[in-house]
Amino acid sequence: MVLSDRDIQKALEFGKIKVTPAPNLEEQLGSCTLDLRLGTVFRVFNQNTSPYIDPQDPSTLNDLTSEVSVEKGKPFTLHPGEFVLAMTAEFVELPDDLTASLEGRSSIGRLGVVVHSTAANVDAGFRGNITLELANMGRIPVMLYPGMRICALSFHELTTPAEVPYYKKKSAKYSGQKAPESSKIASE
Repeated sequence: MVLSDRDIQKALEFGKIKVTPAPNLEEQLGSCTLDLRLGTVFRVFNQNTSPYIDPQDPSTLNDLTSEVSVEKGKPFTLHPGEFVLAMTAEFVELPDDLTASLEGRSSIGRLGVVVHSTAANVDAGFRGNITLELANMGRIPVMLYPGMRICALSFHELTTPAEVPYYKKKSAKYSGQKAPESSKIASE
């Protein structure tokens, strides 16, 4: 079952879904989604110093990316063909019986910007700022501003609470993240 705007609002009011800072529901609540805003930290790939990426060789993952912070009110330029990691401004905590789907906003997609390449599911029990996998599929650079609504979450009820929610998994490599982190695939 997908939660409606009423259900999302109730879940936020009763603390079942926690979002910090609290969203402006007049702007961020849709009929069955909650928009999240773009954070100020980006992780860009060091393509000039990394000849290739080998997921089975941890040494190719070291120094693969660099963190870039952008002041609020200043843009981050996403160039055509560029792929970067970013974060939501909001820290999200999901209960053990809800999962969420991350989607790009249509208005952003119409500029050629994709918000996730593979990581659309937010596990039950997730706690952290959500990493965005931003790519500019268009042919013109796009200016992205911290604080702009960049993506939306839809929430789905599980039939029973997860036996091992994300925060309890030994393999939860990104639990509690507050900044975009490089891939930890080599630690699997």
